[in-house]
Amino acid sequence: MRNLGLIGGMSWISTRVYLEQINRLIQRRTTPRTTAPLLVECLNFAELHGTRDGAGWDNAGERLIESATKLEQAGAEALVICANSMHKNFDRISEAVDIPILHAADYIGKRVAEAGKTKVSLIGRRNVMTEAFFRERIVAHGVDLLPPDMNNVEQIDRIIDEELMAGKVSRDAERALKTIITQKEQAGASAIILACTELELVVDIDANVLPIFDSARIHCHAAADWIMGEE
Repeated sequence: MRNLGLIGGMSWISTRVYLEQINRLIQRRTTPRTTAPLLVECLNFAELHGTRDGAGWDNAGERLIESATKLEQAGAEALVICANSMHKNFDRISEAVDIPILHAADYIGKRVAEAGKTKVSLIGRRNVMTEAFFRERIVAHGVDLLPPDMNNVEQIDRIIDEELMAGKVSRDAERALKTIITQKEQAGASAIILACTELELVVDIDANVLPIFDSARIHCHAAADWIMGEE
């Protein structure tokens, strides 16, 4: 097995999901007592909270570069960024290290395309939903992404930022996401890409009105494949 470095998500909740899912996948492929060879650098969410402007993203990029460099020096042979929004800095981080970084959007796009889904809706943090850095890599696999509905972008971003990243799960948030996904179906979406790890706290991934492609699950499968030398 190969050593994989994890750059922690925007909250410890996201990092926990990656640790648990990757280890469970590795155990299924090896033995129940096997532990995945992971090196983890957890980011301080308080330092990155509220990142919105150019200066904020520059600072976040520098912080992620520091983490990537530490992990490479510690023996990581590849990296995973456990936060889709932080893929905004992907190119800068890639240039700073000599090991590959597994881009979440590439694996998401491939999985959705293989499933033959068209007119797919992307739900996540504001920059993931509205900016090109994540969307374009999914579209490059032949996936037709519906444009974001700006009427609910603010609502989803607020739920993630103010509630889920702090570990708060409310019935109001569950109802809001259920309503939004129903609206996506009515607008012609054939599937949902859940592009924020924390959203699984309020979205039933396995039983919903539309098929759900969970970015964390897909990314973790890619990570396990890489660890096992299958990627």
